[in-house]
Amino acid sequence: MAKTKAMRPTWEGHLRLSLVTCPVSLYTATERAADIHFNLINPKTNNRIRMQSVDAGTGEPVERADLVRGFAVSKNKYVLFEKEELDSVRLESTRILDIEEFVDAADIDRIYWDEPYYLAPSGKTGIEAFSVIRAAMDKQKKVALGRVVMHQRERICALEPRDGGILLTTLRTHDEIRATSEVFDRTLPKPDARMLQIAEKIIEQQDARFDPTRFTDRYEDALRELIAKKKKGQPVISEAPAQEEEKVVDLMEALKRSLKGGSGPSREKADRFLEAHGRTAKPKAKKARRKTTSRKRAA
Repeated sequence: MAKTKAMRPTWEGHLRLSLVTCPVSLYTATERAADIHFNLINPKTNNRIRMQSVDAGTGEPVERADLVRGFAVSKNKYVLFEKEELDSVRLESTRILDIEEFVDAADIDRIYWDEPYYLAPSGKTGIEAFSVIRAAMDKQKKVALGRVVMHQRERICALEPRDGGILLTTLRTHDEIRATSEVFDRTLPKPDARMLQIAEKIIEQQDARFDPTRFTDRYEDALRELIAKKKKGQPVISEAPAQEEEKVVDLMEALKRSLKGGSGPSREKADRFLEAHGRTAKPKAKKARRKTTSRKRAA
């Protein structure tokens, strides 16, 4: 809670479940301040470049205070709106986060989850009500669905207990999701049974628990190293990436090498796996046929 108090809330209002309400504050759950951002600089003067609004027709600069918003109805034709006209349809920020229903988390497709926030009680007033709502959700193993007005937009959100507070995640609307048919328009071939078995075994070998600390932004890390070198005045040498020749990949051979855990030309481990599952590798099958033929001749 100490860290939360030091942060600036994104939204403040009341959480309401039926007739029970309590004051709450909403905080962003992700940190973007650490991201590296560059400014455009004039290398001759070492000054920042200031962006200027320019009329596309006349080329003359225009003060931003004199601009209005417009909606394109056809090429180079716009319907113009004054600020007062847009304010007339703006949603009122009621400062009420209403819980409308409860669902199972598994019922919400992951594609709908959007931005995460932390929801915490605001001050001492109503902290008991917040605790009761959170505990009831935790006991029932349910996710609450509600609506909140943020930045002049009404957002659908999901609330679920997390540590000593509530995790609020905004949800995308159905209209924002593209149909899979726009991309997945091909019928996939049926996988070869032997290849599928090896691929499944590779998945078993690489099974692990998710650890987010193992995944970092390598580009950001490289940028930080580059910035550190430049600050010290060290020279920066760019190495050309190695060019790899395109090769025709034998899928079965690639799967067998992957099963071994390396890139060597060994097939023994893959063959033993296939035999253990009632399937014999092709080379051994040929050998078996030769042995059967020799027995017939002997008879």
